Amino acid sequence: MPMGCEFPKIQTFESALSAADFESTVELTNFPAVFRGCASDWDAYSKWNPFNSGLDYLEERAGSVEVEAMLSRTAPIFNGDIRSHDRVSLPFSDFIRFCKQHISDKGNGSDVDAKSADLTPMPEDYRPGQIYLAQFPILNDEKEEKVQLKILRQDIQTPTLLGEKSLSSINFWMNSAQARSSTHYDPHHNLLCVVSGRKKVVLWPPSASPSLYPMPIYGEASNHSSVGLENPNLSYYPRAEHSLKQSQKVILNAGDAVFIPEGWFHQVDSEELTVAVNFWWQSNIMSNMPEHMDSYYLRRIARRLIDREMSLLVSKPSSTDLRHQSEHIDQSHIGMAEGGNDNVGNESIKKGLSTLHEKASLHDLDPSASQALHELISLVHDHVNAVDTKDDRVAHLLWNLEASRLRDVLLAMARYFPRTLEALILHMLSPIAAEVLTQKFDEIDQQTGEEDRNQFFREFYGAFDDEAAAMDIILSRKESFAFQAFKSVLDKYLGVNIASPTINI
Repeated sequence: MPMGCEFPKIQTFESALSAADFESTVELTNFPAVFRGCASDWDAYSKWNPFNSGLDYLEERAGSVEVEAMLSRTAPIFNGDIRSHDRVSLPFSDFIRFCKQHISDKGNGSDVDAKSADLTPMPEDYRPGQIYLAQFPILNDEKEEKVQLKILRQDIQTPTLLGEKSLSSINFWMNSAQARSSTHYDPHHNLLCVVSGRKKVVLWPPSASPSLYPMPIYGEASNHSSVGLENPNLSYYPRAEHSLKQSQKVILNAGDAVFIPEGWFHQVDSEELTVAVNFWWQSNIMSNMPEHMDSYYLRRIARRLIDREMSLLVSKPSSTDLRHQSEHIDQSHIGMAEGGNDNVGNESIKKGLSTLHEKASLHDLDPSASQALHELISLVHDHVNAVDTKDDRVAHLLWNLEASRLRDVLLAMARYFPRTLEALILHMLSPIAAEVLTQKFDEIDQQTGEEDRNQFFREFYGAFDDEAAAMDIILSRKESFAFQAFKSVLDKYLGVNIASPTINI
């Protein structure tokens, strides 16, 4: 995703949508939306409010249920990586009393019974705010036996906009103190409903993955970002500089909900004693994707990302004005045109440059093509070979020439400087220059008729002693460039770094 947010502002709906309208205008766009008052008609909206006897109600309804809470070592941030937190099993009533204790400690409720006797023991270094009841199931279509809080199901309603969707799960979320979930995405569509309290949700589209540095795809926390939203270490995560520019923020008060499409990264900040319920369901795309097609779609999507990355890497230079580079050409190199021998040394190059304007067909070259021919031959003479577009003058020259002018330059080299052309292609063509060259070949194909196109390639490859070797060099180096783009895709989108294979370039 380019700098800045290319998506429209997240839409807010003040009234409920029908299931049909939600599916057609929101869900199918894979774009978030906010729904005000979505949960305000639930019984839970009034009964679960921690500041209005809600804690007593929850303890009475489900206090005996054994729950598993997160105990974060990085509170108030709760990371998905299991190395950053412990799972603590305790009665729901104990979790409620920890919440009451937090209220009492802050002086927010003198009438709250915050007795801590017989509470589940916590580690010696436990601090208030480290505990969070996250993603605890009220409903689960696969693990019904683990749905301990199903007794709370009667206090909530499936929002009308979800219609008859087959829900994967309904989950209960509650934090005693302020809490932040680390930036992550979910593998399901998600409707997050705030029952009590307040949440701030920061959202990024999946295309923002490069700036969020996703954890390695093979890891236990593969759906999490490895970089913090605030004050990222830009020396280690340079792409994170633009992460906030690619995000949007929404505020959810009690009763509000936000639709978070699958794959959208989100960071959630919860005020103290916030209670929420979320609904997960599988998207139509994933539901209708047969497993036997997975490898095909994987290859198609990987290829599309590679092509996009190659387009980003091969961008028109803006910092270097190649017109000024010709001023630095050593005019002493101008000599006579090359003969038919295989000598690619300085003498043949000097001779080649001198007769540039003595041959009628060379004289017909327009100024920009003539200058490019001068420079390409000079580059071969000077043995210039850089590794990226910033310093790769061959790639610069090829890119800056229109396809028709490059065709004329290459034909002139093939006819009058064949050994120089051979040295350029066999010894100086970098991977990115090979990619630029083949892109220009495609443009030439589109701009010329079949007869002229065939004649051009016959003359171009006919200048080489071994035509097959020249073609192999161009294609091998083009593939080498594609592999560089592939590595970049793995890093940006999958959090995977790999070494380059041994390639003869």
